[in-house]
Amino acid sequence: MGKGDKRTKRGKIFKGSTGKTRPKSNKKNKQKANTSAPQKPE
Repeated sequence: MGKGDKRTKRGKIFKGSTGKTRPKSNKKNKQKANTSAPQKPE
């Protein structure tokens, strides 16, 4: 397990690939994370 193992996060970073261990970040995921936090009405 290390840089040569493409199943690990480090291996994926080294290879430059994405998947389950290293998901590709996009605008949808970022917006979803921000809206899931409860907002206090003032």
